[in-house]
Amino acid sequence: METTSSSRVGTQTAEALAPAGAPGQEPDTGPHSDTQPQEAPAPVPAARRTAEGFLAADFPWYGLDGAFSGPRWLMQVGTAADGTVEHGSTGHGDEPSARGEIATGEKERFAVVITVASNPLRRSGDGTGVLEATSVASAAWLAGSGLLAYSWPGQMDHSLRNDWLDQQTEAAWELADDLAGEDWSTLSLPVDGEPTAFHYRESEFGWVLAGSTGSGVHLGAYGRGMSAYGLGFSAIADLGSYE
Repeated sequence: METTSSSRVGTQTAEALAPAGAPGQEPDTGPHSDTQPQEAPAPVPAARRTAEGFLAADFPWYGLDGAFSGPRWLMQVGTAADGTVEHGSTGHGDEPSARGEIATGEKERFAVVITVASNPLRRSGDGTGVLEATSVASAAWLAGSGLLAYSWPGQMDHSLRNDWLDQQTEAAWELADDLAGEDWSTLSLPVDGEPTAFHYRESEFGWVLAGSTGSGVHLGAYGRGMSAYGLGFSAIADLGSYE
């Protein structure tokens, strides 16, 4: 039997957006792909997702814990070819935009938390191979590409940003495959009240972190304007608090 080595999660290309009329779906993202990474997804938080996709998951969703008192909102979920929910994201703080500070002159303060189901080896959607299990690297990739989707270097023309985004997405893809590398440091943050080790890195565009929980999921997060050092994560008891 053919074996496909891939820890990508989802079934769409990284540049695809959730189509109108199909709320709650997130594009395919992750390292180890047989195809080159493409432009990172740019989900639009203002188009609030319904909880339908989140409720279909068989794993717990995570967000910032009760110490965060600001706005919370649902973003998107990513599904496998058979419709199984594999990952999704929730937003906290300001709703970010790609141009952000460049367009408004105001600093955005946000943190996005990504929950990735911890899956064992599983068959590919067409049944011809086996996909590698999801891992912390999957969460790191989703977080890195997510931050890029909301980043726009100053003085950059729109036509040039696509080339820049391709290059930076490739770099984020490689970084997610090298969590033991010098670009990452270790940060301990509470998850459900328990200290948990995360891989952490910063850039001029914000920060990215990724780690695993004791409840069968991997967590990724990215943000800007909010320090990652004071954050804590917990399972979401009521998705209604995110609508």
